[in-house]
Amino acid sequence: MSSLRLRGGRVIDPINGVDAVRDLGVRDGRIVELQAHEAVGEEIDASGCVVMAGGIDMHTHIGGGKINLARMLLPEDHRLNRDPIALPTNPLELASCGHCAPGTLATGYRYAEMGYTAAFEPAMMAANARHAHMEMGDVPILDHGAYVMLGSDELMLEMLSRGEDFQHIRDYVAWTIHAAKALGVKVVNPGGISAFKFNQRKLDVDENHVHWQVTPRKIVHTLAKALHELGVPHPLHIHGSNLGVAGNIESTLATIDALEGLPGHLTHIQFHAYGSEGPKKFSSAAQQLADAVNANANVSIDVGQIMFGRTVTASGDTMRQHANADLADPRKWVGADIECDAGCGVVPFRYREQSFVNALQWVIGLEIFLLVKDPWRVVLTTDHPNGAPFTSYPHLIRLLMDKGFRDEQLAKLPPEVVAASQLASITRELSLNEIAIMTRAGPARLLGLPDRGQLGTGAAADIAVYREHANRETMFTAPEHVFKDGVRVARAGRITATPTGGTHFVEPAYDRGIEKRVAAYADKHLAVSPRHMMIGRDELCRCGNGGRLLPAACFASVTS
Repeated sequence: MSSLRLRGGRVIDPINGVDAVRDLGVRDGRIVELQAHEAVGEEIDASGCVVMAGGIDMHTHIGGGKINLARMLLPEDHRLNRDPIALPTNPLELASCGHCAPGTLATGYRYAEMGYTAAFEPAMMAANARHAHMEMGDVPILDHGAYVMLGSDELMLEMLSRGEDFQHIRDYVAWTIHAAKALGVKVVNPGGISAFKFNQRKLDVDENHVHWQVTPRKIVHTLAKALHELGVPHPLHIHGSNLGVAGNIESTLATIDALEGLPGHLTHIQFHAYGSEGPKKFSSAAQQLADAVNANANVSIDVGQIMFGRTVTASGDTMRQHANADLADPRKWVGADIECDAGCGVVPFRYREQSFVNALQWVIGLEIFLLVKDPWRVVLTTDHPNGAPFTSYPHLIRLLMDKGFRDEQLAKLPPEVVAASQLASITRELSLNEIAIMTRAGPARLLGLPDRGQLGTGAAADIAVYREHANRETMFTAPEHVFKDGVRVARAGRITATPTGGTHFVEPAYDRGIEKRVAAYADKHLAVSPRHMMIGRDELCRCGNGGRLLPAACFASVTS
């Protein structure tokens, strides 16, 4: 049996209410209670270090069609000037590179070097689920999972338009999750991807789809209710209407209202928190958004913070990506579709400090982090790569924890941006406990993963050991030690092992009679048979490169 003791570190474990100097024991990949003088295979002096659970990124585009298109669209992201980026010097690392859209191998290495042990793809198509699972399976070290896209697929819109029995729609949602081996459901611009194909260029929350005569409000409420009744732990993952549009705070508030108290997770909310005030008709609505989240305990968010510099935006929201294509930098973009049941757009972009809009977006994200009171309902993300690459997380953490540093960065922005924001007046600095919640404990709770994001007895031994440092960016860039299931995978920013991560998914129950309806629709409209869309457990294991299967339990259905 392999065993390990981390001695004398400051253990920060919000799920178990721990913030204290203590020892931490590991045996066979799990956290255990060790006796004071019990012999262990390895003992590590963690004094002067902060010990947290491994990081969990619950919204990062790491597998599937969109990110692969981004990689192919930007060969310059994988080379230095005209030359390929140098091969890794670590013999454990295979050749892989990229900054905005790194390859699968580099993705795993860079996450693990920062202390992250799990990452979740937020936009998987059922018809393309194998590809997504295979790409995630190619990412070393990290556990992973994905949310399947619904809400612009023609079968669901047809069922809603015809007023079909809700139970049939609920069974269709469950079948889709089960077939794709997803961990949850993502709705992207509800109904908007479909409406775009009918030449509709805008779809607000209470506006009818031009063909199906269904509103985004109805789509959001129906999907949220279905997931709640099915007992899927993760709430509906909502990419709302009017992403990036000035004044879209109104549609965001309407989306919260559409939930009618049901659980909902609003993703990359920074892109949905804009007012239309001021001379440029673009303003921060962070306070309105924060007030709404603070007042609605059923709502959680991730921020989608932007960082200045080059990146690439890769989204299932074809409607909005088409609208943004003229802003591409460099001047190229890709739009794509599979089975006419969803879509995607890939647009390279550079966020500039001296751009009023970009600078205010940066401000809005930070304001949201600091104005929402409950850290358990705020998840730290950049919507990789849309707001910035995930490798910018240590810099973001410093901005949130260090007001002096934050004010220095704010002073670099155009004066009219500083005058239009309240960021300078916000004195809050996040604590290490709050950072642990936003990057570990909170995501684990929101995803229904009880043995992750914590360091209690019996939990998975996913552990990051950070050397205390006044500069929090330095501290969170390269932990002293990172363990995945008790195996050291990184030490001081260098990969030491590359195990295969596991796959998280749920399998909600459903009436199999819905399969006849799905098959009839597919025979008439689709190229891929539902029989071929269904991924079995053995195949999922193969797609995941032989990694463990980690099914999450559904909670008791409210209809049972």
